[in-house]
Amino acid sequence: MNGEQSFYVPAANVSRAASDALLAAAIEAAQQHGVHVSVAIVDAGGEIKGFSRTDHAPFLTADAAIDKAWTAASFGYPTHVWNEYFGDPKLAPLAKTPRLLAVGGGHPLVVDGKLTGGIGISGGTYVQDQHIAEAALKAVGFDCP
Repeated sequence: MNGEQSFYVPAANVSRAASDALLAAAIEAAQQHGVHVSVAIVDAGGEIKGFSRTDHAPFLTADAAIDKAWTAASFGYPTHVWNEYFGDPKLAPLAKTPRLLAVGGGHPLVVDGKLTGGIGISGGTYVQDQHIAEAALKAVGFDCP
C-alpha cells in the first residue's frame, strides 16, 4: 500500500453538519410547541452523532431520545409504527429487545433512499415528539415518511 491510499471507506451516514442542523431545528420546533426536550441524532450504525437537552427537560428524556433515534435507525421505520408491528404474534417478542422504544418521536434519516441514521425526540407527548421530529426533518430537507 502506498502512502496516498487511505483506510477510510465512505458510508451512508448523517453528516456532522446535518446533525447540528437537525438539533437546532428540533429545539426550535419544541419551543414552538412549548415543551422541553432531549434530541438525539444517531448514525446508520446507531451510534450517537449529536445530542442536546434543553433546560428543564426531565433527565429520563435523554435516554428515551437516544433509544428512539436508535430504534428508528435500526430498521428504518418511525418509532410510532412499531406498536402496530407488535400486534403480530410473530413480531411481538421484539418488544422485549433492549433499547427498542415503540413510542412516537423517532424517525429514520433518509437521503436519496438511503438510511443515514435516526432522530429521536423526547419530552412532550408522543404526538408532540413525533411532530417535532417531523418538523426538524422537513426544515433540514430530509425525507419524511
